[in-house]
Parts: sequence; structure tokens; C-alpha cells
Amino acid sequence: MTSQAKDVPAARGDLFDPACPTRRLLDRIGTKWTSMAVKVLAEAAPGEVRFAELLRRMPGISQKMLSATLRGLVRDGLVARRVEPSVPPGVHYRLTELGLSLDLVLAAVRDWAEEHMAEVDRANGLIDRRDGRPDGG
Repeated sequence: MTSQAKDVPAARGDLFDPACPTRRLLDRIGTKWTSMAVKVLAEAAPGEVRFAELLRRMPGISQKMLSATLRGLVRDGLVARRVEPSVPPGVHYRLTELGLSLDLVLAAVRDWAEEHMAEVDRANGLIDRRDGRPDGG
């Protein structure tokens, strides 16, 4: 890559273009596991969090799902991964500058969801009762 190419801003994505990778990115960053991982890492910033600590702080996530989530975040440049040469190897994660900028956005979405969950639950209950689904399904 030439220095001139580095100075050219990247093209902005277009969510409404079916071929645009923006859709894949939104799929990745829009999951509960991504939001939780980014929150845990943001709370530790600028420090690192070990894999086992992330697993402990994210109730309900499996090792496999946490690995996949972190692998995607690393690939997207949102998280940095460091392997400590020990037995067993210690694997540490931290948010990059780009990841920290994502936390600001996700924090607003998390706050909104927590604040409005009761209203959404009530709306779901009304629809479920109207449709004759008292168990919600």
C-alpha cells in the first residue's frame, strides 16, 4: 500500500446495498454476546482481560461461542489478542481504539434496552394474548 493510498478515506458503506459488507458487520456487532464482550473489555480499558475472566463475566455464553465472538472482533480490528507464552498459554484481550468507539454506541443501545424492556415485554404480552399464545410462543 502506498502512502497516498493510506491517506484516501475508505468508501462509506451502504446498508441498503445487498452486496455491501455493512450488513455483515451489523450482524456481528448486533449480537448480545458482542455487546457483552465489548462492555466487559471497555470496563477494563486500557487494560486486558483473560479469556477465562471474560467467560466468567458473561453468564450463559459457552466457550465455543465466546471464542467465535472474540475471533470475529479480532478479525474486525475491534479487539486485540495477546498470547502469553506459558503452560497453559494465557490469552488476553483488550479493545482497540476502534473497539472503544464501538462501546460508546453499544452502551447507548444497552441502556435503551434495559430502560425499555418492561414496555417491550408488555407489548409482547398483548400480542401473545391477542393471538391466543399465553405462554408467549
